Formats: sequence, C-alpha cells, structure tokens
Amino acid sequence: MTDRLLNKGLERGRRDLNAQREIVGLPPTERFHGGISPDLAMVTTYPQLEYPRDWPSSVHVTGPMPFEIPNEDIELPPGDDPLILVAPSTSQDPDNHLVRSALKAMAGEPVRVVATTNRVRPQSPIEVPPNAILVDWLSYSQVMPQSALVLCHGGHGTVARALAEGVPVLTCPAAGDMNETAARITWAGVGRSVRWSLTGPRSLKWAISEVLNDPAFRAKAAEIQSWSRTHNGAARGVELIESLAAP
Repeated sequence: MTDRLLNKGLERGRRDLNAQREIVGLPPTERFHGGISPDLAMVTTYPQLEYPRDWPSSVHVTGPMPFEIPNEDIELPPGDDPLILVAPSTSQDPDNHLVRSALKAMAGEPVRVVATTNRVRPQSPIEVPPNAILVDWLSYSQVMPQSALVLCHGGHGTVARALAEGVPVLTCPAAGDMNETAARITWAGVGRSVRWSLTGPRSLKWAISEVLNDPAFRAKAAEIQSWSRTHNGAARGVELIESLAAP
C-alpha cells in the first residue's frame, strides 16, 4: 500500500524531469530518482553512520564536506565545568523551544552552557541562568572542540561537525531527516535522542546527564573523529568527479 503512494510521487518526479530534459534536447529517462547520477553518487556522511549494505559500484561514502561562514569568537562562560553547546536548527523551532528547555534543564547544574538562537528571533524573552550565555550566532570551529556535548535538533551538518571533533550528540529531532539522523546516532553509539514531544527540561536534564556520565559515547565519537582526520570528504569528492570526467 505504501509503495503505491510512494510510486505516485516518483512517477510525477520522473515526468517533471523528463519535461526539462526535453527542453534541452535530451531523451527521456525511465529511471526513478533521475536527479541522481547512475554513474556517480556521493553519500557525504560518515560510514560509521551508515547501516551495513551492499553499495552499487557507482556509490561512494566520502565523508562529510563541511563549510562554515566566518564569525567572530564569542566569550565562553568561565570555569572548568563541562561545556554544553545548544545548537538548534536554523529552519525549525520558531519558538526557540529547544534553547528554552535546555537552559532551564541546566540551570544550577555543574556545567557551562553556550546556546545560540541561530538567528531565529525570540518571540518572548529567554531566561539565561548564570552558568550560561545566549548568542544569536557562533562559529562551530571555536566552540565544538571545547564541548563535552552538543545538543541539537539532529540536522546532519551540525551532527557531522560535532563528530568531527569527537563530541557526543544529543538530538531532539523536529522534522524531515532529523529523525533518521537521530536513529543512526543511537545505533552508532555516539549519542542519544529525545522525542520532540518530550523535549522538556526534566527529560533533557536526564538525557544530558546520561551522555555526560557514560564515557562510551565519547569513545565512539572519538573513533569517528580519528577516521575524519584521515579522510577528507571534499578532496575525495574531487577525485571521484575528476575520475568520472577523465577521457
């Protein structure tokens, strides 16, 4: 039953693609997912987050290809307590629910918290406890290497950056592929997930404590960090494209 529903969407996508191909003088294609090349497809994530499977020879798991918009460094909360980065999605959570819940959960706890709204303008004031700071933007390259935990919605870009620094992840998936990313994080042992409907201060406090106090999460994240240091996803992508284009 679900295949029929899915195929209707795939057939529509194929019709739309073939209409565009006709405009530029290309023959129609019978393939579904026609936007993905049958000769080269790059999966830009960590192989540790991919379930075991037999990949077609044209598919390559390259590793992430991150980029960052430069930003001035921020002043971190003073002290030596573990640093938690709260990095919500830029496209979800218009009420800043994750940031509000996390700040309430960690108020008075022996941690330091850096939270960012990621330029999602708060509709009402956000209470910031003494052990935390709240900014509208920050550089992951500054804060993540010093973090003990990254709390996010589960967007792949944020997750990939955290794991590149060997930092465990706690996800609260809101929509789209975030739920799948959260499932893979749990499967890979590099973090935990809290259902979006349960993302309140009490559940976050419990989940944060679990990840911080179990060294196995950090150890698994460190394995991905080690792999990342010897595998440049962007460089591998260039190699694959040049190999495909070579005569």
